Amino acid sequence: MTQKTVSEAVNYRRAVRNYDTNIAIDSAVVKTCIEQATLAPSSSNLQLWEFHHIISPEVKKKLSAYCFDQGAAKTAQELVVVVVRKDLWRKRQKSNLNYLDKLYGGKPYSEYSSREKFAANYYKKLIPFTYFDILGLLGWLKYILFWMVGLFRPIYREARSKDLRVVAHKSAGLAAQTFMLSMAAHGLDTCPMEGTDTLRIKRLLKLPYGAEINMVISCGIRTDKGVYGDRFRIPFEEVYKKW
Repeated sequence: MTQKTVSEAVNYRRAVRNYDTNIAIDSAVVKTCIEQATLAPSSSNLQLWEFHHIISPEVKKKLSAYCFDQGAAKTAQELVVVVVRKDLWRKRQKSNLNYLDKLYGGKPYSEYSSREKFAANYYKKLIPFTYFDILGLLGWLKYILFWMVGLFRPIYREARSKDLRVVAHKSAGLAAQTFMLSMAAHGLDTCPMEGTDTLRIKRLLKLPYGAEINMVISCGIRTDKGVYGDRFRIPFEEVYKKW
């Protein structure tokens, strides 16, 4: 199969509500598209996400029920659950530090250049300062501090736990879109679903308390009734602002 260009994939991708249950898709291709999704940009390169690839008929049936058996879930050949793992920030912080250590040849910190020290300190000091919190209290203190400093100069303001939660979901959303475009490039169809029972999905996937469901994406080959008419978009002039 000839892969589509980026523009072709963007135009081909639609939210497909009904798949051909008689046409199987290649799980290896779906996995490749998930691998490409991990190349999406993420805040501070923390990659606070997981992708649960559902191919088991038993798990698919349960997950479909937790998606209220909507057509996009019930007829899907496979499903992908995009999970936000903000609770893994310490582990991902250490992964970035280990990468930098290898990148800089394992030399001691005292021999780092100023640029190398800046990168290392970003993960050693700034990330823990930003993400560490106690019952949301430290987040509010940091928010007030940043607000006061912001009276005099531009400053980052997303300091509260709920702000960082939004940041993590935005990164996961970028990865989800990358996955769907990669699928479209391979001629495969998807549908992102937010109409789900996220608590039951977390239990099904045995996820910890700190994990959150970003979205469930169904996968398959569209039928003639899979797409609900022509694509509608608000006129571009209403959403495009040039300064």
